[in-house]
Amino acid sequence: MTRYQSLADDIARSIRQGLLRPGQRLPSVRQASAARKLSPATVFQAYYLLEAQGLVRSRPRSGYYVAPAAQRLPPEPDTASAPRGESRPVDVSALVFDVLESAMAREIVPLGSAFMSPALFPLARLGRAMAHEAVHLDPRSTVDDLTPGNAELRRHIALRYRVEGVELGAGDLVVCNGAIEALNLCIAATTRPGDAVLVESPCFYAALQTLERHGLRAVEVPTHPREGIELGALEAAIRRHAPKACWAMTRFQNPLGASLPEAKTRELVQLLARYDLPLIEDDVYGELHFGARAAPPAKAFDTRGLVLHCSSFSKTLAPGYRIGWAAPGRYTQRVARLKLTNTLATCVPAQLAIARYLQRGGYERHLRGLRKTLAQQQAAYLDAVARHFPAGTRVTRPDGGYFLWIELPPGRDALALQRQAAQRGISIAPGPMFSAERGYGRCLRLNYGHPLDARIEDALATLGALSAAPPA
Repeated sequence: MTRYQSLADDIARSIRQGLLRPGQRLPSVRQASAARKLSPATVFQAYYLLEAQGLVRSRPRSGYYVAPAAQRLPPEPDTASAPRGESRPVDVSALVFDVLESAMAREIVPLGSAFMSPALFPLARLGRAMAHEAVHLDPRSTVDDLTPGNAELRRHIALRYRVEGVELGAGDLVVCNGAIEALNLCIAATTRPGDAVLVESPCFYAALQTLERHGLRAVEVPTHPREGIELGALEAAIRRHAPKACWAMTRFQNPLGASLPEAKTRELVQLLARYDLPLIEDDVYGELHFGARAAPPAKAFDTRGLVLHCSSFSKTLAPGYRIGWAAPGRYTQRVARLKLTNTLATCVPAQLAIARYLQRGGYERHLRGLRKTLAQQQAAYLDAVARHFPAGTRVTRPDGGYFLWIELPPGRDALALQRQAAQRGISIAPGPMFSAERGYGRCLRLNYGHPLDARIEDALATLGALSAAPPA
């Protein structure tokens, strides 16, 4: 755990225990810095994180104060999951499609969606970039930019890796049709049908669908709701099941929102290297951090080419453009050849448009605004959950991304709640979607990537009332 996270956790605990009360002023940055022997920047990061979590509020030229609703926030889940850990075939697609198909219409309240509001993206600027590139398209680029993708776009992506301390060049990247294709290519490059793959528990349903599509077996590994996959359990699963790959989200995991601390990420990479086991790192939310910086991805510690890092612009810049990529390490040639035989290429105008946008600047400014908006929306949703959901509810407070994982009181049924909510025009993502074992029957994932307007407030109130109903 980082120093600023440790300080933030100490203050949050004091707030929830009533030692710091609503409206009370926190120590100034200078006072906290001196008392805890921390740099002012570290204290600022802690206070910014607490503000993102809705626990404190800043007042210009006055300081930070405990938020009025801070003590009402439900507690966080605080123990790792406990899956059975068997190697099993995956069969989740029917459930996933049933849930998703009921949530596609515009009039549905999108609390179960995997996408944030499209209004949060600079789509007009991207559209102008796309129009410019379409008009001035070099005919040769339609051939030059086939597998592995546009060289200028790959150069810009490689530069962003360098900022995070990951030494990659354009030649180490394969541009794909979104992160989903990148992840599918990476799993195909590292496994064969019938192999076992280690996954977090719970994990993103698209990961399970990928394993299902490739005829692979899933082994769910205990995962902590704040600090991610449990390394001791991971090593035990490696020894027991002889898997061919591990699939994990090290930053702002979907659905929990968990992030591995830097030291734990390094240890994860070292552990997998001892067993020569590839890690498929799904990092589509890594840039949506609320603090000044996020812990580096696992790829930053990869010295043997075992981390196949996958990401995209779909969650940060350009939903619908379907521009993702893989940095597959020692598997780069294999992934590129699989790309060649599967889809051959990724949309050239879309690649050129994003490359032009990145070249002209403004991406960092956009990200700063997006992060701030998501942090504010998280605080608003947490407050709404506190007001509307029944006693005994637990909810995560991630440091980034745009999902909350909610544990309902004992006896509740998330699948039944999903059906009741759908009848009222509300989508949610029930817990069993995120487990090959169909676990997490009283859990659900909520998307806070949409501004909390009156319609969503009413939907949350309805969900809370349905959750409060006594079990049948």
